[in-house]
Amino acid sequence: MSEADPRDELVTHLGAMRAFAMSLTRNSATADDLVQDTLVKAWTNIEKFEVGTNMRAWLFTILRNTYYSMLRKRRREVADVDDTLAGLMAEKPAHDGRLQMRDFEGAFAQLTPEQREALVLVGAEGFSYEDAAAMTDVAVGTVKSRVNRARARLAELMHLSEDEAIEMTDQVTQAIVNNAPAA
Repeated sequence: MSEADPRDELVTHLGAMRAFAMSLTRNSATADDLVQDTLVKAWTNIEKFEVGTNMRAWLFTILRNTYYSMLRKRRREVADVDDTLAGLMAEKPAHDGRLQMRDFEGAFAQLTPEQREALVLVGAEGFSYEDAAAMTDVAVGTVKSRVNRARARLAELMHLSEDEAIEMTDQVTQAIVNNAPAA
């Protein structure tokens, strides 16, 4: 008669493991994760279990060790629930910006002088349409039209679809327009 597979016994200890995990974590989601991690470790290391010994004690040892490993790991980690810190650390590769700047400069140079002027005043410098109209001595509708046509032409020249935005910050756009390096 062959011995039963110890894996078959794992299921019988789930309730006790969850209760022990809850007593350690005091959080049902974390307890469930802990039990799952314990089961994965037990399953993959079942050959280390000595048949005839106490399966529950073996599982509880794995669970306890997993819990304390998790605590040590969390002490080394920085809590960043809303990804604020991660967002500060993320940075696009510099070459992408240089390529976009080159494409933008080429496309910007192909606009008419009136379109460039309107786009600089409204887009890069942040003036209202009314202020830009007063500065250039044209109607507000003319400024709006020039800006709209300039943006559409830039999107066309840069091969952007309607739902894609030109990924340029005001600082970069100003640097391009002013022919100065971006800070």
